[in-house]
Amino acid sequence: MGQAEMNNRIAAIVVNYGTADLAIKAVESLLAGDHGAWQVEVHLVDNASPGEDAKMLQQAHAARHWDSRVTLWLETRNHGFGCGNNVVLQALSNQDDPPDRVFLLNPDAWIENQVIDLLATALERDAGAAAVGASVLRPDLSPVAAAFRFPGPASELARVVQFGPLDRLLRRHLLPLAPDHPAGPVDWVSGASVMFRFRAIAELGFFDPGYFLYYEEVDLMRRLQVAGWRVLFAPEARVVHEEGAATGQFSGSSGRKRDPAYLYQSWAHYFSGAYGRGGALAIALMLWPAAVLNVLQRMMRGKAPTIPLRFFRDHWRHVVRPLLIEGRR
Repeated sequence: MGQAEMNNRIAAIVVNYGTADLAIKAVESLLAGDHGAWQVEVHLVDNASPGEDAKMLQQAHAARHWDSRVTLWLETRNHGFGCGNNVVLQALSNQDDPPDRVFLLNPDAWIENQVIDLLATALERDAGAAAVGASVLRPDLSPVAAAFRFPGPASELARVVQFGPLDRLLRRHLLPLAPDHPAGPVDWVSGASVMFRFRAIAELGFFDPGYFLYYEEVDLMRRLQVAGWRVLFAPEARVVHEEGAATGQFSGSSGRKRDPAYLYQSWAHYFSGAYGRGGALAIALMLWPAAVLNVLQRMMRGKAPTIPLRFFRDHWRHVVRPLLIEGRR
């Protein structure tokens, strides 16, 4: 799309599941924000939340006089993150003149400054960029990693073993970049706050429906780069994120718990796409001795293991066995 053909419409999408109060706060931050010359339309998707979320969102829409500024999408089943966004993206693609850009905001996040204007301007300045992400702050305004390297064998080894000397040895392969990473091209950015060039993701069919939750934004940005696009990080744009409120998964939480099946399944789907089935299987099998090393080195230091509960059984059931069966087929 040439510069002359570009419109100034930006569709902002918030996908809610069980966090209606926070989703309302996210929408309010978008409506109150200063977006410069960009015309922003807000789409709020309720992903068949349990309880009274749909009713709460309808009441907020009426009581807060959102009117045509906010379009409600009340779904009857939980599509997951990527396909929840796809509901709106597919509808936008059917319009005669879809928006030039789409901005995705987590329901447990809100914009802190002129995020949309800053991200849209970054895409305007770089015709070869298809995605740009903002810096992410905790509610106390301390920064967290928002730009990352693509996952691979070395990063997975470090993630599972969780041993300081190994992390230092593999530091150039670890996923998170420093929170103060400078602006410019990166592998991928946080899906909590990211803007896409609509044409670029439409050409790829939007989010891969094979994902329910996790890895879907990493996969989309990997496919964008395979197609020749760049992904940018724009740290001057800032959002606040109550990490994990929408998923129940907190990176800094203490205590072991069992990971959901869809996390393992998303892992297998991503690595199969990035490395092929054989490569994904090889990396998956490598994680078993890595998990044993996690247990041993933690026990030797008098600490509890950090691998998820029932890791070996769940990893076999949802990763290794399906990859083996797929290989036989």
